[in-house]
Amino acid sequence: MNKEQLIALGLTEEQADKVIAGFGAMIPKSRFDEVNQAKKDLEKQIADRDKQLEELKKIDAEGLQAKITELQQVNETAKKEFEAKLKETQLTSALKLALAGKVHDADLVASLIDKEKIELDENGNIAKGLEEQIKSLQESKSFLFVPEKEPNKPKFNGVIPPENPNGTESPIDIGADYAKMLNERGKAPENSNNPWG
Repeated sequence: MNKEQLIALGLTEEQADKVIAGFGAMIPKSRFDEVNQAKKDLEKQIADRDKQLEELKKIDAEGLQAKITELQQVNETAKKEFEAKLKETQLTSALKLALAGKVHDADLVASLIDKEKIELDENGNIAKGLEEQIKSLQESKSFLFVPEKEPNKPKFNGVIPPENPNGTESPIDIGADYAKMLNERGKAPENSNNPWG
C-alpha cells in the first residue's frame, strides 16, 4: 500500500507519511494471499511427488515404465491446473485492487465482469479489458459504484430579484426610489408611515 492509497482511505497526508515511515511500503493483503496460496499449492505438490517417488521404489522393473508414463500425465495435468489456478488468483487480486475505493462491493462487481476479456501485464496488473466493462456497468448499474466527490462549491439559495419597476436598465435602488418619491411629494411622511423612523 502506498501513500496515495492511504490518503484515499481517509488519512491525512501527514498520517500517511507516518504510516509509510513506520512500516515502509506495504504489500496489499490480496497480493499476500495470492503468494501464500501459491506457496501452499507448491508444498502440496512436493508432498505428492515425494509420495509418488516412494511408490516408485516398490514397483518392479516391468511396471516401472507404465507407472512413469502415468505419473508424467498426472503431473502435466496438475501443472496445467496449478497454472490456471495461479492465473485466476492473480486476476482476482488485480481486479479487486483496481476496484478498491471505486465500488461498494468489490466481490459483487468482480463477479459481473467477464474475466476472459481482461489481460494482465508482466507485473500482474490489469493491462486492458477492464475499463470498457466498468463503463458499461456504471451505465447499467450505477448504484454499485461510489459516487465521485465533487469539489465543494458554495451554493446560494434565494430568489432572483425582480426586474426594475421603473423600466430603467440600472439595478433597483430602493433608497434612490424612496428619495425620489419624497422629493416629488415635497414633504417628509409622518413617523407613523415611515418605515425607518
